[in-house]
Amino acid sequence: MRRESADALHSLATPFTPQRAALIGLGAEHHDPVESSLEELARLVQTAGAIPVLRILQERSRPHAATFLGRGKVKELGKACKEHKISVVIADGELSPAQRGNIEDIVQCGVIDRTQLILDIFARRARSSEGKLQVELAQLRYLLPRLIGFGQVLSRLGGGIGTRGPGETKLETDRRRIHRRLSVVQRQIEHVRRRRAQLRARRTKRQLLTVALVGYTNAGKTTLFNRLTGDHAVASDALFVTLDPLVRRLRLSDRRTVLCSDTVGFLDRLPHTLLAAFRATLEEVADADLVVHVCDSSSPFKDEHSKAVQEVLTEIGADMVPCVVVWNKSDLITREESRRIGLREPGSVCLSAIDAASGPVALRVIEKALKRTAAGFHYCETGRTA
Repeated sequence: MRRESADALHSLATPFTPQRAALIGLGAEHHDPVESSLEELARLVQTAGAIPVLRILQERSRPHAATFLGRGKVKELGKACKEHKISVVIADGELSPAQRGNIEDIVQCGVIDRTQLILDIFARRARSSEGKLQVELAQLRYLLPRLIGFGQVLSRLGGGIGTRGPGETKLETDRRRIHRRLSVVQRQIEHVRRRRAQLRARRTKRQLLTVALVGYTNAGKTTLFNRLTGDHAVASDALFVTLDPLVRRLRLSDRRTVLCSDTVGFLDRLPHTLLAAFRATLEEVADADLVVHVCDSSSPFKDEHSKAVQEVLTEIGADMVPCVVVWNKSDLITREESRRIGLREPGSVCLSAIDAASGPVALRVIEKALKRTAAGFHYCETGRTA
């Protein structure tokens, strides 16, 4: 990663001078999944505080090894960046250090990729010490294999006796520092993981059932969570508002209690570094007694989003946990669309979490699912929040 990229990322959300961004992506042909991916990237850019000005999509079966887009397309991008005063180019994919550097040489502005953008958003949204540790772990794992880019900038000397310049020394120093910090953060994350395991063991001993709300980012999980539990967690029409998991008691209609957790929103092609870093948190989902999959019924890409959530659930080992589907934001679709969704997904429910009547509706669905899956467990009437 070169200096220009680091500067571009650092100033992506400067309040006084918002960055003007150009988005670039690849696709075999112009079809909805590709277009939806760029649309989602634009929303991520807006979440980071920048302005998406240009969108360039090239039909390629695979990225160009040197420049991601074809060289001719990158030259066109360079001219467009000058014309529109673009300060950062963001790729809808993962760039190698060589690709990033080659693009920067042509467009003459900072270049970052999708993973780097998401990590930047997570870093600024994390509030708790646990969330900050998880994000830092993901950032360090992302940065470590890309340090060669710093070495190339610091020294152009070749290999051999008498040619080892300050760049190589700086590169090795950076690597050692990152390895040391990685060890510290991993130990702290492992401590969090053990503490969570102890809490889960305590719940199991007390036979206290847990319900985990999951879903694509901005599907309305936190709004539904507040409606069910009476909490006042921050909910907003933006991506990744919730990073730190929340667990609250949920009172059922028979006055018994279960624990309800709100989790980080999922995303298509969620970086593996983030999945690994947030594993201690996501284990809460894998060990839940019931997963409530909250979907945005108004999204034109709801099928792709639902598939992405299922893929993440499989990756974290939660695909075997009993699951019910709640289609949120029914106020943004017609009654006919709502009826079709209900017919397509038997056992699901369509509601609007901003409506006060949605709480009892969702609660009935959860109660029915828990009665089917409790398998001899008893609801606990009291108990502290984990």
